[in-house]
Amino acid sequence: MEIHHTKHHNGYTTKLNNAIEGTDLDGKSIEDILKNLDMGNGAVRNNGGGYFNHSLFWEILSPDGGGKPSGDLASAIDDAFGSFDKFKEAFSNAAATRFGSGWAWLCVHPGGKVEVCSSPNQDNPLMPGVGCGGYPILGIDVWEHAYYLNYQNRRPDYIEAFFNLINWSKVSENFAAHK
Repeated sequence: MEIHHTKHHNGYTTKLNNAIEGTDLDGKSIEDILKNLDMGNGAVRNNGGGYFNHSLFWEILSPDGGGKPSGDLASAIDDAFGSFDKFKEAFSNAAATRFGSGWAWLCVHPGGKVEVCSSPNQDNPLMPGVGCGGYPILGIDVWEHAYYLNYQNRRPDYIEAFFNLINWSKVSENFAAHK
């Protein structure tokens, strides 16, 4: 994870800052940049997505994570999926079946409905036309750089281990802030 953070995330941050410097995007929030993104602008699309996605990823991880969500988030998950186990199955499936590199997401829509989806590469649900909706509140990086050193080609093992690191308090904060 140290390499993932210091090399990959740092690279996205530096390249995004370089790509927007001196443009009308300079000084805007990352959410505003991504929601109004010209999807043909590869430098901002890839690096802006990489920056946002990894920023969320680091926030929702904790060495003391795991367990299950509680409160309003748990209720929203139960309403959408029937149970936490069915959510976990849907989320894991979205991550495991994402062809090549990308992300799986838990997103919240205005009003509090949640859904699971996935996106390729560094795309995310904030971007126009990605096909997912809502605001991402939980995401798993399924690029090989996220897990290859420890899990080689065993993506399902990485996904299973991910659930032991989720900081559900932070995901619940994200849910409350964006429902």
